[in-house]
Amino acid sequence: MSGRAQLMWDEAVTHYDFGPDHPMDPVRLALTMRLVEAFGLDRELRVVSAPAAGESTLRLVHRGDYVEAVRRASADPASADGSYGLGTEDDPAFSGMHETSALIAGQSVGAAEAVWRGDVQHAVNFAGGLHHAMPGAAAGFCIYNDAALAIARLLELGAERVAYVDVDVHHGDGVQAAFWNDPRVLTISLHEHPRTLFPQTGWPEETGGEGAEGSAVNVALPAGTTDDGWLRAFHAVVPELLSAFRPQVLVTQHGADTHIEDPLAHLAVSLDAQRAVQAACHGLAHEHAEGRWVALGGGGYAVADVVPRSWTHLVAIAAGRPIDPRAETPEDWRQEVYARTRQSAPRRMTDGREPWWRDFEDGGYDPADRLDQAVLATRRAVFPAHGLLP
Repeated sequence: MSGRAQLMWDEAVTHYDFGPDHPMDPVRLALTMRLVEAFGLDRELRVVSAPAAGESTLRLVHRGDYVEAVRRASADPASADGSYGLGTEDDPAFSGMHETSALIAGQSVGAAEAVWRGDVQHAVNFAGGLHHAMPGAAAGFCIYNDAALAIARLLELGAERVAYVDVDVHHGDGVQAAFWNDPRVLTISLHEHPRTLFPQTGWPEETGGEGAEGSAVNVALPAGTTDDGWLRAFHAVVPELLSAFRPQVLVTQHGADTHIEDPLAHLAVSLDAQRAVQAACHGLAHEHAEGRWVALGGGGYAVADVVPRSWTHLVAIAAGRPIDPRAETPEDWRQEVYARTRQSAPRRMTDGREPWWRDFEDGGYDPADRLDQAVLATRRAVFPAHGLLP
């Protein structure tokens, strides 16, 4: 057992369930935890459950009337009529919605507290990363914005600079909105271009409010972007900005829906590239934030084939015991996958790719390349605000 990292887990987070026909199937959380256990990672870090976020914590980000609306819809799901974003196709109300959403939020807040106190260097809540929820409305499968709440708690505890890096395929709009006018928080989102994907925000011109110019960073990637372009964009934007910003804590969101097999989006990223970015975030936390790293889950709708493997790699990296991508998935876990989903489980912890990218500074900018156009648009929009050359 190491004090280096902890995993936030409470089996009750699997009650975050919008119903049998909804893509946000909580089996993805259960199968991830079972794979973590199958690899023995639960013996390599502390597994901890934090209490649900209470009213005062939720109100660090969310309006009181919205929290009350969630409580009402949670007690009587049939009463949800679409107001406050509750009772919609994306966010249908379900019994216990408030309690489960507050529990997930509590895990992320607890992770942030543990890292800030120095109890551990790294804390993971793969049930979190619900980055679309707004101060006064549910959106995009997200009821309470645990990522924003974790950051708000860090600020309340005295953090002066928090960096948030979001590599979900969808724009991290709710976190950006929560800190739009706050120069203490740098939000960086790499996502599919808003022309082709929900929530239709995250343009490079969105750079922060008055007094916080350059604090919001958006890389809008063309549909079809593959490993090399995704990694090129990440490394062309994130490390330089973190170096200039000097965060005291790094909070990252690792939605697995960038994967080529994800049914809700249009990027073509492999598990191996996702793992490479997880490892890069770990390294950046040590390079720029004295190792203080809070890592969250997010989207991901290939619930058996992709999500459990991706987030198990994330937990393993945080635990200091990375899994060899060539490793076989344990047989007991494969049987569990089939029993719960009637899908055949992947046999290895890799998609068989060797992640590689061409550095943006190496060979220069190609004006005919849409990926390079996207990167340069972001660098031009925000780099000067940080004293950097685009």
